[in-house]
Amino acid sequence: ALANRVIHQVRPDAITVAEDVSGMPGLCAPVGQGGAGFGYRLAMGVPDCWFRLVREVPDEAWDLGWLWHELNNRRPEERVVSYAESHDQALVGGKSLIFELIDAAMYDHMHRSQANLAVERGVALHKMIRLATLATAGHGYLTFMGNEFGHPEWVDFPREGNAWSYRYARRQWSLADDPDLRYHGLGEFDRAMVVLARDEGFLGRDEPRLLALRAEDQVLAWARGRCYFLFNFHPTRSVADYPVEVPPGAYDLVLDTDEPRFAGPGRVAPGQRFLTHPLPGGHLGIRVYLPSRCALVLRRNP
Repeated sequence: ALANRVIHQVRPDAITVAEDVSGMPGLCAPVGQGGAGFGYRLAMGVPDCWFRLVREVPDEAWDLGWLWHELNNRRPEERVVSYAESHDQALVGGKSLIFELIDAAMYDHMHRSQANLAVERGVALHKMIRLATLATAGHGYLTFMGNEFGHPEWVDFPREGNAWSYRYARRQWSLADDPDLRYHGLGEFDRAMVVLARDEGFLGRDEPRLLALRAEDQVLAWARGRCYFLFNFHPTRSVADYPVEVPPGAYDLVLDTDEPRFAGPGRVAPGQRFLTHPLPGGHLGIRVYLPSRCALVLRRNP
């Protein structure tokens, strides 16, 4: 509290972010109200959630109910920044998210012309994980350096233990600049989803509204503002005409993790518009083709 008071006396426009895993109440409350005065706090449980699923749980056994809870586990009065990974995971001794997903295959099979099941799985999940994190974030989204395009290696700063080497004290941005590599597609996807969030302005304004959580299908869907997020986490099962209850209107496909420009296989036709119609049970909704390990974002036009 004292530090925040001094900071804002010197720089009233300063933003302070709390890195606290305890969930301490009042961390973002004003100092005058007995709080610590931070502007934001990091949602440190979110990356732990993703890494636990990736490391310990088979893809077909992911608990989407637990995942939804972890992604939205925050106090409504606090401004929270969500992220998929940070230095805590990527420092030497750990692995970056993409490296955890793909491991050594990253070194030899990231060219677009090469087929590799481990790489295709990792690239698909990396995009879905980032999009789900952004689309459920409270008031902000943090990208760790290199996470935008799936940097393959860890971070290690010069020290006595590595003979003061700078080899891993870098991010290889050239990988994202090469259109023949899947890194480029991962980077393009990051740009597209961040632009969507900026243009729609749902962060800090609209809370996620759960539409569907179907464990048997590994499908998770929610709405935020006029954006509707549909995720199929199942590793092998694609579903045609999947029913999703939504308000009446027309829904345009605005983002697809499967697009070829995002290093995806391109299983969904671009530019689609979905119109609501009656569903079984007297409900209103749309029917959507949801490929395996794919996420779609639809925008409602009433």
